[in-house]
Amino acid sequence: MGKGENTKTAVLDEATELASLVGLGGLTIGTLAAATKLSKSGLYAHFASKEALQVEVLQHARDRFTDVVMRPTLAMPRGEPRLRRFFDRWLTWQSTGFGGGCIFVDAASEFDDQEGAVRDELVRAERDKLESVILIVGTAVSEGHFRDDVDPEQFAYELEGIVLAHHHARRLMRDDAAESRARRAFERLLDSCRPAGRSG
Repeated sequence: MGKGENTKTAVLDEATELASLVGLGGLTIGTLAAATKLSKSGLYAHFASKEALQVEVLQHARDRFTDVVMRPTLAMPRGEPRLRRFFDRWLTWQSTGFGGGCIFVDAASEFDDQEGAVRDELVRAERDKLESVILIVGTAVSEGHFRDDVDPEQFAYELEGIVLAHHHARRLMRDDAAESRARRAFERLLDSCRPAGRSG
């Protein structure tokens, strides 16, 4: 990468961390300038508007999600081992990805009713993640790890529920048992999908 690209990547790192703390809606050229000690005019050279900045922050966070969650997941054997790695890395992402927690969960509550490019980017990221889970569950079925009648879309829905409950318990309730509860719920979900006589 050239100097300009390196600078922009560093700014996006700072912007994404800031958005996790103040909310994506609270992220502006002005708040980013104050945090980075860069001029507003210099930032406008990289981001044409507040909305453009927010969209690029989400795209930057997606790239990091790919590095933290998806690449380690795809390194695992198909089926249940890959699904386990995905869940493990997803919890790691929620716990350590950013100082303020998962930017996607926070932004979803901010922008679920606001039409526009930011919401569109959030929906795109969520759909991509769900499609990844659905595909992984489908391979667990084809590998014989799960029953043939398991519904991958329903599994993805329930898995999302477990992870959102973990986020709520850990971030808002500061429940020290949040992770262990999430892992127990995940094991029950896996057990409900296995053929009779098969254990994890």
